[in-house]
Amino acid sequence: MTGRPGLRAALRVGDRLRLDDRLHTVVGLSGTTVRLIDEAGTASLVLLSHLLAADGFEFVDQGEGPPRMPPFALLDVVPKQEAERAEAWERHVTEVEFGRPVDASADTAPRPEYDPAVRTLQEREAAKAAELSGLGWKVSAVTVRRMRKRYREQGLWGLVDHRKTRLSSPTGRADGRVVEAVAEVLAAQVDESTGTRGRLRRRVEALLIERHGPGVVPMPSKSAFYRLVEAVSAGTHAFGEATSRRSQARRPQGVFTPSSACRPGEMVQIDTTPLDVMVVLDDGVTGRAELTIGIDVATRTICAAVLRPSGTKAVDASLLLAKMLVPEPMRPGWADALAMSATLIPHARLLGIDARLEQAAAKPVIVPEMIGIDHGKVFVSDTFLSACRSLGISVQPSRPATPTDKGVVERTFSSINTLFCQHVAGYTGSNVTRRGERVEAVWTLTELSDLFQEWIVACWQQRPHDGLRSPFLPGRAMSPNDAYALLVARTGYLPLPLSGQDYLELLPAVWRSVNDYGIRIDHRTYDCVELGPLRRRPSGVDAKGGLWEVHYDPYDLSQVWVRDARTGQWITAPWTHRHLVSAPFADFTWRRARELLTLRGMDDTDQAVVASVVEQLLTRAETGPDRRIAARTRAALEPARPVAALAPTPPGGPDSQDDEEDTGTDPPSNVIPFGVFDAFTDGSRL
Repeated sequence: MTGRPGLRAALRVGDRLRLDDRLHTVVGLSGTTVRLIDEAGTASLVLLSHLLAADGFEFVDQGEGPPRMPPFALLDVVPKQEAERAEAWERHVTEVEFGRPVDASADTAPRPEYDPAVRTLQEREAAKAAELSGLGWKVSAVTVRRMRKRYREQGLWGLVDHRKTRLSSPTGRADGRVVEAVAEVLAAQVDESTGTRGRLRRRVEALLIERHGPGVVPMPSKSAFYRLVEAVSAGTHAFGEATSRRSQARRPQGVFTPSSACRPGEMVQIDTTPLDVMVVLDDGVTGRAELTIGIDVATRTICAAVLRPSGTKAVDASLLLAKMLVPEPMRPGWADALAMSATLIPHARLLGIDARLEQAAAKPVIVPEMIGIDHGKVFVSDTFLSACRSLGISVQPSRPATPTDKGVVERTFSSINTLFCQHVAGYTGSNVTRRGERVEAVWTLTELSDLFQEWIVACWQQRPHDGLRSPFLPGRAMSPNDAYALLVARTGYLPLPLSGQDYLELLPAVWRSVNDYGIRIDHRTYDCVELGPLRRRPSGVDAKGGLWEVHYDPYDLSQVWVRDARTGQWITAPWTHRHLVSAPFADFTWRRARELLTLRGMDDTDQAVVASVVEQLLTRAETGPDRRIAARTRAALEPARPVAALAPTPPGGPDSQDDEEDTGTDPPSNVIPFGVFDAFTDGSRL
C-alpha cells in the first residue's frame, strides 16, 4: 500500500511568504538556511526551523501549506459503516488528485479520464462525479471538489460525515431554562442535609414559576427530569454523603497547583485531626485523641507529632514546634534517660519496647523556613505566631475552607489511618458506617503515643514513598530518610537545630515577683533554695515592673522555670505541696478543683485543701465530667518530661520509712526517669 503521493509540501526559490507582517520572497536556499528579500529589498537569512516556528508565518502562493496529520485516534470512534464510506471516498479522491487510488501500486497506469497529463482537474472532478452517480451515489462535481479539499487539509478524518461523530449533549433536548434552574438549586443545597430528587423537583418548579411565571416553562416528565438531574449532578455527590458533597464543592475551580519544595524545611505543613482510635483515658473512660503533626513537603518527613486529649491548645502547637527544632538527644534530661536511673521499670524491657531510645538520634531534624497552617484557633494564636516570628519562620495561612491548600498533610493523615490506625486495637473507622459492632479501647493515650512515635521512626521514615522520586532515578521510590539525605547533599548545607535550653523558651510565660515564700501562681506556691538571691528583689526588667519571667507547662503544674535576668540561667522551682499529689496535673484540673471547693462553701485558696481535691480527682475520679477531667490530665502527660525535675520530697510517715529500709537492703535497678513521677508512691499503679 502506498502513501499519499504529492502531498509533501516544499519550499522553493521564488515562493512568497508572510513573516513579521511583511511579504518576503525566497531567493536562495543553502542547507537549512533560507535567504529572504522583503518588499523594501532588505535581505535576511533565517533557519528553516525558526522560520516555520515564527508567529504569523504563512505561505502566500501555496494555498494549503504543509499538510497536517489526521487525528488517527478519533477514527476509532467512527461507526464502522461510516469508516468504510470514508475509506471509499479516499480511493476516489486520490484518483482525482493524483491519477490513481491511494491503495494502487506505483507502476499502475492512470485511467484515461483521470490521467493528470491529459486531463485538467475540473475534467477529472466531473468524470468522478459521473462515475459515482452511475454507482448510485448522489454527488456532483462540486461535492467531489469539496471532498478533495477536505482530504488535503485533514486526510481521512476530513472525509468522515461529522454528523455521526458529534458529541451528544449530556442534558439532551431539555429546555435550557430548566437546566439552569436545576444547576442553581443543586448549588444552593451544597451545605444542606441530603435530600431526595423529589425535593429537588419541587424546588425547581417553584424557582421557574417565580422567575418566568406559571406555565411558561414546561417541566419535563418525571423520568426525563431524573435523567436530567443525573447528568447535571454528576460528580457532585448531590444525593450522597453530605461531607463528600461539601468537600467536592470546596475544591479549587482552577488548575491544581501542587505544593513543592526543593530543600528540607522550605515548606512544612501542620494540622490537627481526631485520631480514629479509641483510647483509655483513665478509670475506664474512653475517648478519641487529637493528633497534631508537622510534615516536611520536600522529604515527607513527619517532623514532630503530638497526641493530646480532645481540645488541643495553642501551647500544644508550640510544643510541636519545639519538638521539630530540638532533637531528643539535645533536650534537657535526655542523658539521664539513657542512663536508666530513676524508675522501677527495668531498662532492658524499656529498650525492647521503646526503639526511639536507639533510633531517635538518627531521625532527621527539620528546621522550617515556612509553615503552612489553616485558620484553626490553635495555629493563629499569639503564642504560636510569636514563637514562629521569634525564630524567623514565616507563616502561610491557607484559604478558608480549602483543605487542598494543605494537601500534603491532609494526605498524610489518610496514610496514617491506613498504615497505622487500622492495625491498632480500638480502631473506629473513618465514620460510623465503617465502625465495627464492638470497638474496645485497649491502649492508654501515653501507650498509643509511644507506639506512634516508634512507628514514625521504624516504619514511616524508612518506607518508600511513591511521591518521592529523583529525576535521575524515576523508577525508584525513596523513603523520607533517603530523600532527606539526597536533598541535603544537593543543597550543600545542613541547618543547625536549637539548643536544649531553647526548649523552655517555647513554653508559655507569666511575670511574677519572688517573695519570701517563693512564687505565687493561681494560688500555688513554688519555691526552692536557688531562689534565695532573687527574693524581694526586682528583676531589672522595667517594662514588667521588676517582675521575674516564669515559664510553665500547662500539662504539668508541679514545677516552673524562672529565668534569672542577671545571669540568663534557668531555675527549676517545684510546687511546695507537690508531695501531696502523686502525679503531675494540668491547669484545667486545678481550676476544676477550686470550683468544687467554692460550690461546697470551702476556702479555694487553701493550697493543702486544693491539693487533696486534686489527688482525689486523679486517684478516685468522681462520676460525670470530673472523671473526664482527671482522665485528660493523666493522658496529657508524656512518658519522659523534657526537663529534668528536682527529686520529690517523700512524705513523712511509716510508709516512707519502710521505703527507706527497702532501699537500703535492695537497691532498685537502673531505669529511665519519668520527671516528677514518684516511683515509691506510684509504682503500684503501673
